[in-house]
Amino acid sequence: MEKRKKAKFNVGDTVVITLYGTVGKITDVKTIEETFVYEVNHSEGLFLETALVLLSEYDGEIVSKEQIDIEYKFIIGDLVQVKGRGAELFKVVGFRTEIWRYKEDAWEDVVYELSSVKDGVWLEVGEEDLTLIADASHADTYMQKLGFLYMTNKKSPDKKLSLKKKNIDQGKQKTALEQKKEAIDQLLDLYNDYKLLYEWFGNQEYKTGMKVTVKKLKLLAKEISRLYGEDKLLKE
Repeated sequence: MEKRKKAKFNVGDTVVITLYGTVGKITDVKTIEETFVYEVNHSEGLFLETALVLLSEYDGEIVSKEQIDIEYKFIIGDLVQVKGRGAELFKVVGFRTEIWRYKEDAWEDVVYELSSVKDGVWLEVGEEDLTLIADASHADTYMQKLGFLYMTNKKSPDKKLSLKKKNIDQGKQKTALEQKKEAIDQLLDLYNDYKLLYEWFGNQEYKTGMKVTVKKLKLLAKEISRLYGEDKLLKE
């Protein structure tokens, strides 16, 4: 009976992949139809013995290969603020990694590409100058709340209703009450968001937002009291 051929390399051997000139360690040895194949550095591909040589026996040129693991703090769609730009909001629309290598130094820079929510101005900013306001999954909801506050801050004409001169439909009056109540719920949510952001970042603009929200809540409360009074008169 013919003795089975022995594998040329063993797990743990340091070898050179001659095709690429790169160095790695044997991490597994397999057989395919009685032919030995080798896994190098846990890669998905397998190499034949003819494609490998022990590092100690290799006399060709070694190609240096490094693996870089980079953790990104922000992703596309995140809502952020930029250092030095106040409370202005930007959306992350892209990012890239710049790899720097010199003889005696090496580093990687992550650059984020931003678009201003207000006017679409384009910025490229380093990671250290960004503050997360809302992640991509909550950015649209946050912007809707800000948009609602902007709308409630617009001054509207003071319209005094006279029940003697103007006939107010009772059904429409109830709808107005419901709308005011919904507006109060939205303002309360917005106030809580501003409060949380102020506690996190200490930005005075968030505190101002809290004050403006409280002011609008008081005005809405007065309007609801007035509408309840008019609704009562309609029923009498």
